[in-house]
Amino acid sequence: MALPRLILSSGEPAGIGPDLCIAVAAQPWACELVVAGDRDLLAERARQLGRRVRLLPHVAGAPHEPGSLRVLHRPLGAPVQAGVLDARNARYVLSLLDAAIEGCMRAEFDALVTAPVQKSVINDAGIHFSGHTEYLAQRTGGAHPVMMLATDSLRVALATTHLPLAQVSAAITRELLERVLRILDRDLRTRFSLPSPRILVCGLNPHAGESGHLGREEIEVIAPVLQRLREQGLRLTGPAPADTAFTPAMLEQTDAVLAMYHDQGLPVIKYAGFDRAVNITLGLPILRTSVDHGTALSLAGSGRADPGSLAQALRTAMQLAAASS
Repeated sequence: MALPRLILSSGEPAGIGPDLCIAVAAQPWACELVVAGDRDLLAERARQLGRRVRLLPHVAGAPHEPGSLRVLHRPLGAPVQAGVLDARNARYVLSLLDAAIEGCMRAEFDALVTAPVQKSVINDAGIHFSGHTEYLAQRTGGAHPVMMLATDSLRVALATTHLPLAQVSAAITRELLERVLRILDRDLRTRFSLPSPRILVCGLNPHAGESGHLGREEIEVIAPVLQRLREQGLRLTGPAPADTAFTPAMLEQTDAVLAMYHDQGLPVIKYAGFDRAVNITLGLPILRTSVDHGTALSLAGSGRADPGSLAQALRTAMQLAAASS
């Protein structure tokens, strides 16, 4: 069986992304692993961390060797100091993503794994950027992306992603919710080998609206969509109050939870498995996994960054790539 071919974008150069790439290089991986990044930056960060790593050119068909990194070189826009953001490197960060996306779209790679980026500095450079998820959808042809974080025991997907809270209610339409649920159900079947996935859907309001006394979104939007999709064979429970959706009794009967907005679902999974959770983008024509944390500027270059989430993202990408082959 051919080895999975993974490309890893090294993310914000002033953050811990380069540190994590160097850390995982020391481990054995049953795949072809290529890192998109600036070769000199990776060499300098390895020196700063006191790690020895061989930086090799990208060669198709070359399996990963512990202690080495195959590098798809893209030059920095400006010199980097660990922990110090520089908007001049914003286009460099996007160039890494573009190279990786193009490689996946051409089937040169089976999956993309992303180290964290700093959304604020990309916007400071005058480039509208709301996150990896939305950027990947745009660059892969307008697909509808669904963000899902997963640990070994919990999967949480989002109906909306990087929106101000004031905009969430208006964004949750019947059309959006049906689209997200169909994508979630389909990808749980095709990518996670769940023949009949059980999805628990959270309400938007406290107590799932308390029969309309605390909001009518559950009555007017969420419940009608769930009923329509149940009639078509989807196994959906809800709308459930978010404060009880994540109890053990509910989760025992659930393969994935759909939260209505970012901070309704993600604090739970990050509490349950921070540095072990993986961000998986569903609904795209390519496979993409990522870490569950940010750039941790204060840890960059210190040697204290935990590579656990990136290692889990690599393992998950390998599993999903193998299941899709």
